[in-house]
Amino acid sequence: MQITIRVAEKSDLPGILAVYAQPELDAGELLTLEQAEKIYATFQQYPFYRLYVAVAGPKIVGTFALLIMDNLAHLGKKSAVVEDVGVLPEFQGQGVGKIMMEFAMQEAKKSRCYKLVLSSNAKRERAHQFYDSLGFDRHGYSFRVDFPGQDQ
Repeated sequence: MQITIRVAEKSDLPGILAVYAQPELDAGELLTLEQAEKIYATFQQYPFYRLYVAVAGPKIVGTFALLIMDNLAHLGKKSAVVEDVGVLPEFQGQGVGKIMMEFAMQEAKKSRCYKLVLSSNAKRERAHQFYDSLGFDRHGYSFRVDFPGQDQ
């Protein structure tokens, strides 16, 4: 199976939403296409924030977002953050996620980032094993605060 990684286009949004529909990600609760299009338009305004898709032929089989950011700390070295990683269930275990993460790591290296980070829900043990296998180190703690009732 040939997998290609490319920057997502507006026309890819239905396929991206299909990836996020799986129970482990957004539990079937999805944005409408109109909502997704508005957010996609906002993405286009960020200088180094890209949404990517993994495609097999014409089919979107995975997706992730990559942010490359400038820093004042760390002597001005850039860092990278991967978010919203997902692969269609029927394509999991076939190397799609590995190809996506290797692509993200290469983009971070090309941008001269000193690190690439991601967070994963504590319940997702398979995902943790996957990231371990790619050479990610478990480092520090991830903290969050939720703001219930916040509308977009």
